Amino acid sequence: MSVQSTPGGENAWSAWQTEIERTMQRVRNIGELVAESNEPAVGQSPRREVYRKHKARLYRYEGEARHETPVLFVPNLGISRPTVFDLLPQASFIGYMVEQGFPFYLLDWGVFGPEDDHLTFADCATRILPRMGRKLLADADAEACSVVGYCMGAPLAVSFLGSHPDFPVRNLVNLAGPIDFSHAGLFGCWLDRRYFDVDKLVDTMGQMPAEMVQLGFKLLRPTMDLSTGLNLWWNAWNDRYLEGYKALQKWANGYVPFPGEFFRQWVKDFYQENRLAQGTLQLNGRPVDVGSITCPLLVVGARDDNIAPPAGVRALVDLVGSRDKDYMELPGGHISLIAGRSASRDCWPHVASWLAARS
Repeated sequence: MSVQSTPGGENAWSAWQTEIERTMQRVRNIGELVAESNEPAVGQSPRREVYRKHKARLYRYEGEARHETPVLFVPNLGISRPTVFDLLPQASFIGYMVEQGFPFYLLDWGVFGPEDDHLTFADCATRILPRMGRKLLADADAEACSVVGYCMGAPLAVSFLGSHPDFPVRNLVNLAGPIDFSHAGLFGCWLDRRYFDVDKLVDTMGQMPAEMVQLGFKLLRPTMDLSTGLNLWWNAWNDRYLEGYKALQKWANGYVPFPGEFFRQWVKDFYQENRLAQGTLQLNGRPVDVGSITCPLLVVGARDDNIAPPAGVRALVDLVGSRDKDYMELPGGHISLIAGRSASRDCWPHVASWLAARS
């Protein structure tokens, strides 16, 4: 006679035993997590420095190149470090792209101090990015490159290409990068000129401190710490989950400040005046003509993104002069799109296959 799956059956007892064992493992693992002093190793993919200019570094990641066109990856400046794209060997967007055969370069903007408060958005888009692009082409011995921008890195990349129409770009990818700031969500409300005086903040403090950056992101989701703690408890029996949690928390708690003049221009020109989408942006005397971008374009939005809502990300599709352009909206939020557990399934393969077909 077979044993039925009833509350009083052997299957139910086995489930209870499993849960008891997991609870004991949760207690042990969380105890070790609290007592542990060693930070997890992140950013382990092998790389070499190609070029440095002040705080900025251009890195090439080691791997067998099977595609002709190199990739320049432009992350956000300030807010956080780019280790989120290379958290662990089994959870690395960078590692995945290298495995797919792309000559992959990362622009690391660096960590800014008070000595950098004069740095502007215009400097990054019209001076640093063009120089890094040229150094990449020389290092890769390539005639053109693909540019992939994530978060703030996307408007930086678009501003660079829109003000340098002669730069040889093969493809452009926008990953959750805000373009039309009339769809900026809560950040758009908070930074509205009627309520937020960016001049007073920068003139008083010199920079946007890391603590204020962190507070702003926490206010977007006030219950985030609670939900993170609950998820940790239910998954703490799983050693692999715990490894990823520790790496992600190391990154998530490492906020970095914005240079003062960069933050002033970012808030005024983008959040308050929406100049990029309206076609009125000028950077260091150069007009930014988004319509002059004619290379193939892929835009990826995150359905539950409250930092760069999908409508503001998708706007780039209608602004460029490209004929070959695609938009896809994937499940997840701003971070989980590129670095969450589902990123390797939902996002990375789409980006890699789209670029491979055009590289």
